[in-house]
Amino acid sequence: MDPEPLHERINQALGSIGALVLSDYAKGALTSVQTMIALARQADVAVLIDPKGTDFERYRGATLLTPNLSEFEAVAGKCKSEDELVERGMKLIANYDLSALLVTRSEQGMTLLQPNKAPLHMPTQAQEVYDVTGAGDTVIGVLAATLAAGNTLEEACYFANAAAGVVVGKLGTSTVSPVELENAVRGRAATGFGVMTEEELKQAVASARKRGEKVVMTNGVFDILHAGHVSYLANARKLGDRLIVAVNSDASTKRLKGESRPVNPLEQRMIVLGALESVDWVVSFEEDTPQRLIAGILPDLLVKGGDYKPEEIAGSEEVWANGGEVMVLNFEDGCSTTNIIKKIQTESEK
Repeated sequence: MDPEPLHERINQALGSIGALVLSDYAKGALTSVQTMIALARQADVAVLIDPKGTDFERYRGATLLTPNLSEFEAVAGKCKSEDELVERGMKLIANYDLSALLVTRSEQGMTLLQPNKAPLHMPTQAQEVYDVTGAGDTVIGVLAATLAAGNTLEEACYFANAAAGVVVGKLGTSTVSPVELENAVRGRAATGFGVMTEEELKQAVASARKRGEKVVMTNGVFDILHAGHVSYLANARKLGDRLIVAVNSDASTKRLKGESRPVNPLEQRMIVLGALESVDWVVSFEEDTPQRLIAGILPDLLVKGGDYKPEEIAGSEEVWANGGEVMVLNFEDGCSTTNIIKKIQTESEK
């Protein structure tokens, strides 16, 4: 194949990218890999390569190589210990003028080697390994995205290791969603808790029911989290085994509270809620009320704070029809997001 059109495409893109990924499948597309590395280096763009075969000379000058353990040992020789792996890896870095080497080691995690730095050994985050197909692609993809976003190589490896731990727990060639990666980084993916999509939540609830757990659900904007919210959610959690918090999207909040709200965007509101010990699952909804979401989840107990009557609560009819309960809890007196905002505005005007 004529490499010139590919070189031209790469050259055109280099001004607007933060990393160049070269995944070698030995099918002929990377026969001129040295030219590609040189083009990226001239543009000061990181070159990440997932190698193939035993000729690492062709990858000379790359920013990072990501061989798996068998690929690494095919070039460096069999390693009987971590010390030997580090020693041989550092020789490869020197011999081929690499900036770094990341060896993916399956159930042993990953090892990052860089000149003049201590080796970084990262244990695997996978709880169960069903299929390693595509794990290498996940690693290099997340590495590139994280580096291009301005993170350090160590930080990028941390994210890539977390992502790999997710995909090997799935059957077949799989991907990792932003929510799954966020949960993995926060250490909650293994337990199936944290910020979730609606479909992920349905699966988590189904698993909880198989364990005989009582699922409680509530909802709200939760814009500026205060002591009243924390107390309310803790009390709601005591009524069952698992607590779902459904959160209004930014657009839904504007319709409900006005154009000046929310103060905090949806992603930040969900992350803060997910960090509370009382909260098991956080999910968002776009509509004015969570009625559709509640009808899809059908919690054992639907809880709402304030002066509502049970029959006024969105989703109550669906929950009752399914044999569930609906309950109103009191909010803590004096705690209000609106009051907090007014106080801040008053203080800023002084």
